[in-house]
Order: sequence, then structure tokens, then C-alpha cells
Amino acid sequence: MNDRHDVDTRRDTTDRRDPHDRVPAPARRPDVLVVLTDQQTADAMGAAGNPHLATPHMDALAAAGTRYRQAYCAQPLCAPSRASLLTGQLPSALGVTGNEALAEDGAAPEPLLGRVFAEAGYDCAYGGKWHLPELDLPPDRGFRRIHPAGDDAGLARAAATYLHRPRPRPFLLVVSFLEPHGICEWARGQDPRTGPLPAPPPVAQCPPLPANFPPAPYEAHLPRLAQRAWAHTHPTGGWHEDDWRRYRQAYYALVERVDANLGTVLAGLREHERWSGRETVVVFTSDHGDGAGAHGWNQKWALFEESVRVPFLVSGPGSTPGGVSDRLVSTGPDLLPTLCDLAGIPVPPGLPGRSVRAPEPREELVVETRWELPGFNNALGRMIRDARYKYVCYAWGDRREQLFDLTGDPGEMVNLAVDARHGALLDRFRGLLAAHCAGSGDPFARFVPAPAGPAQA
Repeated sequence: MNDRHDVDTRRDTTDRRDPHDRVPAPARRPDVLVVLTDQQTADAMGAAGNPHLATPHMDALAAAGTRYRQAYCAQPLCAPSRASLLTGQLPSALGVTGNEALAEDGAAPEPLLGRVFAEAGYDCAYGGKWHLPELDLPPDRGFRRIHPAGDDAGLARAAATYLHRPRPRPFLLVVSFLEPHGICEWARGQDPRTGPLPAPPPVAQCPPLPANFPPAPYEAHLPRLAQRAWAHTHPTGGWHEDDWRRYRQAYYALVERVDANLGTVLAGLREHERWSGRETVVVFTSDHGDGAGAHGWNQKWALFEESVRVPFLVSGPGSTPGGVSDRLVSTGPDLLPTLCDLAGIPVPPGLPGRSVRAPEPREELVVETRWELPGFNNALGRMIRDARYKYVCYAWGDRREQLFDLTGDPGEMVNLAVDARHGALLDRFRGLLAAHCAGSGDPFARFVPAPAGPAQA
């Protein structure tokens, strides 16, 4: 990476602004464009240093703004993550922890992003995948629908058309692409919904296996049990190394497909800015990642870095062109406060997140997970990480605790939780997760092990 852009975790260059300039006056509020992809891991982007795919339009966004390297989804599953992105709350607080999406009372999650911006005078439009729980945007969600889900190329054209039309008010436009989610279908021998992929090249020309391809020693048992029990979702049990290389080739091809459609949207945005003279905040992220072959894992759910860490790019007024930040970002809780901050809109009260421009960065963040498998009661997990370490705890199963030094072991291959020399550090993270659960009402609290105390340290 380009070290001159690296940001000390104690001091983020995106915060170096006159505090009186942090909130635009209503008369000059920016337009806002939010682009969501589906199932894109953070490293599936040329700007992230990946030489095995070409993403010129994502890279251009990164060059125009700030890329946050330590951005994490709220839960590696579509509906819970999207509910969090659109409300600024964690899935467990919403009662939305599976793809059924609605809480037990059947009410839509609140506060919804579209309603917040509509009440502030924005023209709010949404195109593409919604999945809360309807695949397409239903009425009365604060947005008007410009295009249904499933047709990414059509969505890109519809977004460009929307951008070409003059309007007296600033806009909030959410463009929610389906890809690279099609890798799920591809792994089952089906065509992605956006169309078939070309035949893969010879294996020698496919991307290599990641360094952390093999399962690590002292790996948690619960994710592997789920993987074996859900053969339709994880059809990889008999795969060999060449199969995984073809998987990575297909996955990157789907990322390139969505990048091409992003290019159509950004061309429309450039034309809009040319004739309107307005500035536009652009935020690019994904609902969650994909295993991409790391640890022999496809899909999401598991709390591996590849499944939970996502791209997060912010460009436009308030961002630092070419900036790269290691500030921790929890995209679900933090997206809504960030957009409100950049647009000069008051943040709804009581939300746990913070803008990426807040003077004090996060010290920790939490990611939740849950499997919806028959016979798998309490198939839950949590991870909490700080600037260096990551602690993972599953509700049950052998070796349910994991502790990693992400600075020295970014591939999560050495589980420090089984080494008594790290007992004090393990106890610290148990305490951090227990405190988070107690403060947020997270029912996972009963599964967090009590600190072992000095004897273990």
C-alpha cells in the first residue's frame, strides 16, 4: 500500500477540519449517493492492492476520497446487515438476526435512512436489492423505487437517468447492486441472476489460493458443523485446490461485472455535477463479505475476516482525496451517522454509532452472527476487535473461543486463546464483550465465558 496515506489509528486525517465547517448550511447541502454491492469482501478491489482483478471505477472512488481499511459489517448475512445499515442499530437490538428480516412484532426497523433524509427535505430514491425481507423496496419506507432488484445493468442505467434529471432539492440515491452475490449460484453449478460467466481460463491462469487457504489449528468447531450440515449452501466438501482457484476466478469476475455497472452510475454523476454545480457525497460499501476460499470457506456467516470485513469508501466534501485510514468502522451503526454528518442533518437520538469524522474514533467494534439451521439451537457468535486484536466467541462447540493478533497474523492462523501466556489478554476481551452485551441488551451475554483470573495468566 501507499504508506504516505496511512493514518495513525490515534489521529485520523479525515478529522482535520475547522469544526465550523463540519456541518453544511441547509442551502448548500450536498447530494448523496450510496452504492451497495452484495457479498464483496474488502480485499476484492484493485485499490486494496489486489492484482487479480480490475476495478477501475471502485479505484477511482478510492482515489477521490478516503478508503477505510478496517470497516466491518454488523452481521455477515444479507437482511440483518441491511437492516443495520439502514437504521444505525445492531441486528440483535432490532430483533433482525436472520433473512426473515422483520422483528417479532412484524414492524419495519426504525429509524429508516430514507425517512430521516426525506424529513430533512431530500428527494430519496432507491434502486435494486432491498431484502428487508422483500427483495424489492415496498411502499412507505421513505424512498421511491427507481428499479427492481436482480438486473444490475438496468439498475445502473436507471440510476444514470435519475441523475440526469434536474430537481430543486438535494437527493439521496441508494444504488443496491446484486453482484457479486452470484458466486452463491455459481458454486452450485447455476448461472448468476445477472447472467452466465464465461468459461474459466486454464487453472494456471486463475488467481492463486490465499496464504490462509487451509483451516487453521484450533479452529472453532461450530462453523464447520454448519458447513457440513448445509451442503446446498456450501457445496465444497469434495473440492480440490483447482476448484477453489476457479471459484476465486468466478468471484473476481463478478466483482468486475459490478464495477462496470458502477462506471455507468459514476458517468451519470459526473454529468449531473457538471450541469448542476452541486457537490456529491459518495459512499461505497457492501452488506458483507465472502470467504473467497480463505480457510476453505465460501459464503458468509462465519466470523472470518474475509466474511466480515467490507469495502468502505467515502468521497466528496468532507473526505480526503487519496486517503487511507485504519480507523475502525462498524458500517451498520456508523453509516447513518456518517451520512447525516456529511449532509448536515441531525442524527436520530439514541443510536450507538458515530460518524467516521467524529473527533474520537472507535476503540472497539462488534460483529454478530447467527445460523438458521434446523436442529442448530443457539447457533450464535460474536466478535470484538480493537486496533490490533480480535476475539471471537461462539455459543457452543469445541474451541469456541479464538483470539488473534491481526497485526502479526492477518490471516487468522494462530489462535492465541489456547496459549496460557495470553490469558490476561483473553480475559480482557471476555470482559469487553460481556460489557458490550450488558450495555446493549444483547442476549449473547449468557454465552460469554467469565474471566479466568490471575491463575490462567
